[in-house]
Amino acid sequence: MRFLNVLSANIRREFILLKRYLPNTIAMLVTFYVIFIGMFFGISLIGDPTTQDANIQYVIVNYIFWFLAMLVVNDIGWQITNEATQGTLEQLGMSPMGIWRIMLSRLLSTTIVEFIIIIGLLYLSMFTAGQWLNIDVLSILPILILTLISMFGLGLIIAGFTMIIKQIQAFLQILQFLLAGLTFVPLSVAPFLAFFPFVKGVDMVREVMINGTTITEFGVGDISILVFNGIFYFGIGLFIFLRCERYAMSKGLLAHY
Repeated sequence: MRFLNVLSANIRREFILLKRYLPNTIAMLVTFYVIFIGMFFGISLIGDPTTQDANIQYVIVNYIFWFLAMLVVNDIGWQITNEATQGTLEQLGMSPMGIWRIMLSRLLSTTIVEFIIIIGLLYLSMFTAGQWLNIDVLSILPILILTLISMFGLGLIIAGFTMIIKQIQAFLQILQFLLAGLTFVPLSVAPFLAFFPFVKGVDMVREVMINGTTITEFGVGDISILVFNGIFYFGIGLFIFLRCERYAMSKGLLAHY
């Protein structure tokens, strides 16, 4: 019950931040839309006409998941840095909920709020490109939930290291390109990436949205890898976060920037 109260408070917080810093919110949306426009016109001008429609659909799905991955994975690192800069990180550690529950609630609230924006960007991208993807909610939703769980694990790892190092802005900027690589590279080119965070989920969602595959058509191996990745990376992420939190508290790093 207390966790639900914290989650509700953080959801309200996310909406307030988006509204209060509206110019920044608009700039973020415009930036990512311009990036998509650049990709779209690049494919339209120099791409193979025979595969142009498939390539554009591929770019739409990848671009949306890249945006989602950056919001989920990067945001919590920025939040830890901001809390440390403002001197409020130690107060989170003194909360009866504990830092990890507060950070997890922020991950969930950010995902819920930003997902509304992502849906808008998805339909705007499809309208711009004139390519309408298969939005099979019953097939996409369970895959997406398991994919997000592995993203949460990666986000907790980033947050844990941020509590100790404090300044990781340069790394987060590099991470954006690593996330783009994991999102855009197809498993047919590099099958071993199936065991990397969220890559299998993105590939399965592509199959649903582009080729019209339903969740019942995926093999047991596909589902097993997806479930394993979600549980494994979230477990590893939570373990590393708790160890980093314990180390930061023992060294008094939460009180200092």
